[in-house]
Amino acid sequence: MVGVTTTEQDLRTRAEEVLATLAGEGATLREDQWTAIHALVAEHRRALVVQRTGWGKSAVYFVATALLREQGAGPTVIVSPLLALMRNQIDAATRAGIVAVTVNSANLEDWEQTYAEIDAGEVDVLLVSPERLNNPDFRDRVLPRLTASAGMLVVDEAHCVSDWGHDFRPDYRRLRNLIAELPAGIPVLATTATANDRVVHDVTEQLGLEPADGRSADAPLRGAPLVLRGSLDRASLRLSVVPIPNPAQRLAWLASRLDELPGAGIVYTLTIQTAEDVAEFLRERGYAVRSYTGKTDPEARLDAEADLLGNRVKALVATSALGMGFDKPDLGFVVHLGAPASPVAYYQQIGRAGRALDRAEVVLLPGREDRDIWAYFASLAFPPEPLVRQTLAALSEHPVSTASLETRVDLSRTRLEMLLKVLDSDGAAKRVKGGWISTGGEWTYDGERHRRIAEARKAEQQAMLDYIATDECRLVFLRRQLDDPDPTPCGRCDVCSGTVWSPDVSAESTAAAEERLQRPGIEIAPRKMWPSGMKELDVPVSGKLKADELAEPGRAVGRLSDIGWGTRLRELLEGPDRPVPSELLDAVVRVLAGWGWAERPVGVIGIGSRTRPHQLEHLAGRIAEIGRLPLLGTLPPAGERPGAHENSAQRLAAVWHGFDTSALPDLSGVGGPVLLVDDVVDSGWTMTVAARALRKAGAPAVLPLALAQAG
Repeated sequence: MVGVTTTEQDLRTRAEEVLATLAGEGATLREDQWTAIHALVAEHRRALVVQRTGWGKSAVYFVATALLREQGAGPTVIVSPLLALMRNQIDAATRAGIVAVTVNSANLEDWEQTYAEIDAGEVDVLLVSPERLNNPDFRDRVLPRLTASAGMLVVDEAHCVSDWGHDFRPDYRRLRNLIAELPAGIPVLATTATANDRVVHDVTEQLGLEPADGRSADAPLRGAPLVLRGSLDRASLRLSVVPIPNPAQRLAWLASRLDELPGAGIVYTLTIQTAEDVAEFLRERGYAVRSYTGKTDPEARLDAEADLLGNRVKALVATSALGMGFDKPDLGFVVHLGAPASPVAYYQQIGRAGRALDRAEVVLLPGREDRDIWAYFASLAFPPEPLVRQTLAALSEHPVSTASLETRVDLSRTRLEMLLKVLDSDGAAKRVKGGWISTGGEWTYDGERHRRIAEARKAEQQAMLDYIATDECRLVFLRRQLDDPDPTPCGRCDVCSGTVWSPDVSAESTAAAEERLQRPGIEIAPRKMWPSGMKELDVPVSGKLKADELAEPGRAVGRLSDIGWGTRLRELLEGPDRPVPSELLDAVVRVLAGWGWAERPVGVIGIGSRTRPHQLEHLAGRIAEIGRLPLLGTLPPAGERPGAHENSAQRLAAVWHGFDTSALPDLSGVGGPVLLVDDVVDSGWTMTVAARALRKAGAPAVLPLALAQAG
């Protein structure tokens, strides 16, 4: 090799030998892989590698780890976002003779031994989650030793560090401080498969990868970061869009075509409930499938992944919880039942397919309800400045728990935790044992950045709609969204090839899907615990609800997010105050008929409404009439209409004094359960407080019944 020193040639030869143990005999390094390895091992540089899924990013850091360890360097620390990803990485490291361990919430009992092995120099790679970096015990006890002795730091799925990215995780922001504390000359590698120019710039900035003198990433300076970006093309992917506006027909299409899709694959949905419903329907139709969502417990996730890897199921029906790190080279297809909110997120998910295949099918079945789901997730964006300032004001030098903060700041638990993590990474707050404290540090609200991010999200949603409607090569469209300038048509997608999936489905399949989607009835689990700290909001309750205050498990026709009933329920509840239409009343009757209660209700009480009084009155009256039950009265609202609230504590406080209980009759003599009727169950506190009032009025049991459950 002209211009390559003997030392560099020897280093490359050794790198190829390590690669062979990792990937098998005959495997050779790509030129960009070698460039990255050489920069890390020989030059101790910082690098960002943006390459498609399956390109071999993990080979870069495992080969570099082996070479650095042979030179006497300390262990590599890999920050990885998912347990599934960690498991795959540990398996790959073991094949290369690299000792890899992980510290996570699932192996608490192994931590002490793991720390001892690290101290003894017996560990080559430690994998940790970004959340672990701010665990007070890990941060204060283990991290300083790791920082001082690490041989290399790897940030996997680095797009998570950027709030411009599609999967922002605020815990990643802490890595900037970690990198700043590394001894001089420690190489740092950040990797991702999905990053456009904006995200690449933000990742280098957020992680502090940029050289101190401000030189560009491609400057020939020893300390400058190396940025390697490759083509996004994968010759196996056949991209298609099948526009079917009706949810039942989309579900029927999936059930009719699943056998035609090659091998085993993934069916992605936008919500947890849809994933569970679709999996249940496909099983009813004879398919071996499993659901996989954020609610699936860790052991069931492991089993489901193993079933897909072993081709024991045709598909996993999954949310985005199955994404980063899942590695099945022969994954034959990815189908989306509903479009993700951005082409970048879409490309990240379809990148799971066809890594080691000549052909893999990628099919998108968009729905009109997708935009409502996008809007919901967009509502979880970074809070406005007044709420952030309120949160900072609620912190002091004494630890405050997240639950206690909820009584002082009206943010949902998810948004509050996200905010606290951002404030932590920015140095304004700190997580300690017992909760959160204020550091007293100055903090600036970057409203302009958040505005631009919101605008970018809207642009991405429009780009996704444009992808669905485009008449150009679909892969070229996706490349452009990720700032890959290659204009070469793929020749394989439905636009290029003219080969399209027919949207037609049989009447029998459509009828079966329609029946499944129109099957009303979901259980409403009763609240059993009061939120913490309610006395701060002048609500005198705590701990468990007393047995004589509890409601029974209730029922609703469906969820507002359902692909079946969801649209009709949303249209009714967002529309004017009008009687409940007959089809929904019929559904309520079917729910009542299939309830299977231990004792039949003996009467009906409605919850009054300020916004839809006639609708609620009509609903309670018709249920009483159809069930031939006495209408025992209405629990009318009292006081001013409460404002909209986000978290559980604030919502309970808003409804605690919200009813005129003096209007209730004495229910001690009714002799059986009472149906309590409302339109929507959201947080559950309206039903909980109302049921408590009925129980205190003498009702022996309360059966909540609603048209819809939010979420």
